[in-house]
Amino acid sequence: MTEPTTARETLRAPVAGAAASAPGIDPRAPRFGAAITAALLLAVVVLSLVGADVAALALLTAIAAIFAWGASAGIRHHPYGAIFRLLVRPRLSRPAELEDPRPPTFAQLIGLVVTGVGVLLGLVGLAPAVPVAASLAFIAAFLNAAFDFCLGCELYLGAQRLRIRRAARA
Repeated sequence: MTEPTTARETLRAPVAGAAASAPGIDPRAPRFGAAITAALLLAVVVLSLVGADVAALALLTAIAAIFAWGASAGIRHHPYGAIFRLLVRPRLSRPAELEDPRPPTFAQLIGLVVTGVGVLLGLVGLAPAVPVAASLAFIAAFLNAAFDFCLGCELYLGAQRLRIRRAARA
């Protein structure tokens, strides 16, 4: 078997050292969550543009909290994943492959960092940071939802490759 060359191949490749009791996730679930997140982040930007700064900050805070949930509890326990499993998944055929849950969970951490910075800067009075952070996070969520391209997953996989290369040199 050849080594995976793209991030998507790596995500769907067997996970070295993964326990058989820890199956992968349906790759459509993170895309579903990204679509919801993108819509909410777009609402933050629109609220900021119309001058509803307090509402925009409150919504960005809620989004950051959801990212925190996904980053700490794992992608399997994300609220949007529960909605996907209950309402969407029963209407779909089985996925052809399952994905490693670690990269999407790491992507939740990246989302938390970006939105968290926006929230903190918004709380200290730098209101333009809220739509900027929301816009950056929107781009990532939209890419995932529309094109199945997860920026956070790419960062995770790049970091793993660096770690493996450093370990091989040692």
